Amino acid sequence: MASRHVSSPTVWRTLAPSARRTLRPPATRPLAGRTPPRPRQLFHRLRPCAPGATQRPFSTSLHRPSAPVEDSLDPRQQDRETDEVDVCIVGGGPAGLSAAIRLKQLANEAGNDGFRVLVLDKAGEIGAHILSGAVIEPSAVEELIPDWLTMDSPRRFEHATPATGDRMRFLTRSGAVPIPAPPQMNNHGNYIVSLNQFTAWLGERAEEVGVEVFPGFAASEVLYAADGSVRGVATNDVGVSRDGRAMGNFERGMEFHARITLFAEGCHGSLTKQLMKRFDLRRDSQPQTYGLGLKEVWEVQPDRFEKGQVVHSMGYPLPADTYGGGWMYHFGDNLVSLGLVVGLDYPNPWLSPYGEFQKMKHHPLYSSVIEGGRCISYGARALNEGGFQSIPKVAFPGGALIGDTAGFLNVPKIKGTHTAMRSGMLAAEATYSALTSVDSGTVFLYDYEDALRASSIWKELKEVRNMRPSFHSPLKLYGGILYSGLEAYLLKGRVPWTLRHPGPDHAATRPADECAKIEYPKPDGKISFDVLTSVSRTGTNHEEDQPVHLQVADWDQHAALEWPKYRGIENRFCPAGVYEYVEDDEKPLGVRFQINAQNCIHCKTCDIKVPDQDINWATPQGGEGPKYSLT
Repeated sequence: MASRHVSSPTVWRTLAPSARRTLRPPATRPLAGRTPPRPRQLFHRLRPCAPGATQRPFSTSLHRPSAPVEDSLDPRQQDRETDEVDVCIVGGGPAGLSAAIRLKQLANEAGNDGFRVLVLDKAGEIGAHILSGAVIEPSAVEELIPDWLTMDSPRRFEHATPATGDRMRFLTRSGAVPIPAPPQMNNHGNYIVSLNQFTAWLGERAEEVGVEVFPGFAASEVLYAADGSVRGVATNDVGVSRDGRAMGNFERGMEFHARITLFAEGCHGSLTKQLMKRFDLRRDSQPQTYGLGLKEVWEVQPDRFEKGQVVHSMGYPLPADTYGGGWMYHFGDNLVSLGLVVGLDYPNPWLSPYGEFQKMKHHPLYSSVIEGGRCISYGARALNEGGFQSIPKVAFPGGALIGDTAGFLNVPKIKGTHTAMRSGMLAAEATYSALTSVDSGTVFLYDYEDALRASSIWKELKEVRNMRPSFHSPLKLYGGILYSGLEAYLLKGRVPWTLRHPGPDHAATRPADECAKIEYPKPDGKISFDVLTSVSRTGTNHEEDQPVHLQVADWDQHAALEWPKYRGIENRFCPAGVYEYVEDDEKPLGVRFQINAQNCIHCKTCDIKVPDQDINWATPQGGEGPKYSLT
């Protein structure tokens, strides 16, 4: 339904605009085996480090006076500052940081102190864009940092809650039927964590071993060498107005050149999309399919808290033709993580994942825990659900894909942190071996592809490959549960067939007039909340006067394509109130398509689900977006 008024900016600025930072002078860290690039005049400042960590200089960008800039100036005509490193990693999540740590471990063990590893992350702080359940399987982190939980270790991660029990429930409107959980969901030996906190901790460990970690740098362009191989990345320009003019505070982006660039952007990465097309990385795989995870963190009454308890649910509130399920994890001190994952191949355009999540919290299974408590955090993020058959080629000339950007989530296990970290470690080992064996020329990480196929990642994803697509049978949810039980307990992937995903998620969407309209109850402000209240809990901040990073070539044409057939699906699939149709008698349709980009929490759902695929999610200025806490 169209709203009557255009939304004004609905989220307060909880973040100051991040300072643009560039690297310290390359002359202070010579590149191993090569002539250092020319020094640059940089203004240094100290970045706060973790207790016990060594402080090291960061720097602001090359000074340019804030003078008026000619309207006719084309920002792309200015030269960009450049820096040369051995390995550039795009994305400071678990995969990217694990790769960086492993690379520096190998270099330090070999006495190669000048081996430079750089991590770029678009968030203003490491971990600020990270969101997950999360119960982690510790196999990868135990290998990477063996003392991660050792009591007397100064590097100990202090926020891990051992899982103490599992419950699986099939929900009806008011009831909860116990059902057996598949063996993959056994959480004995696993830990409940805030992945936001865990990633920030990994960032500190990376800096300790000498990784150059730079939050607030949004890589927006892949750079290519003359032979077509990946040469590195460039960050986006800042100080560009909404209509594309260079303003007085204009700064050109920076180029980071590397012999190997590892892309760890997370699910549906914006640069990964470009690489998929350029190198045809999906030529031998099925389409990726996705889910949208919505999460809240609650502080609950002590008498309702069961530390270490892990609860999962299926069924209500989702219809039988929509894959998904809920979770509730008790961790820390009276904290509960709860959320809902909705498969983005749902057919009914009237369905709102956010509305379903708010409705789920009123079910007695969840409301009995959170009533009288306080919601302290909210977030949402797309996740890969394609599994084994959707894994693309992961290596290409000059680089590779690691972690969730390649799609290593184990859907039946509901875990992907351990596979993401392990893929980063495998890529790091292949990268270091390649760079220390070949002095020059384009590098292709054949060993990474081979190591991946021989790893536990490949084995566990292959074993469960048929579970997620089984929910597309004529029996829908019930057929999927039955077949998945058969696979989990008896077949265990040892069958000659591999079920196919029907197609990309956007293609599953049916016209609105063919589907039952869904009306959601009004939030009560105690257990359920309106979307803008939830967005205010994300810490989201975007500078308004910049090009809209949710790129739609023609807003009127978009409305002409989507509104008559889907009746405002964008407003319903977005969990942050970014899109709306505003009543406007001057428009032929009687409505005007509106994008409130300042609300965007970087979930990527719009890029995945919009039926005509005319929304492109691109990176905004570095340091912007959500500032998640405990997510």
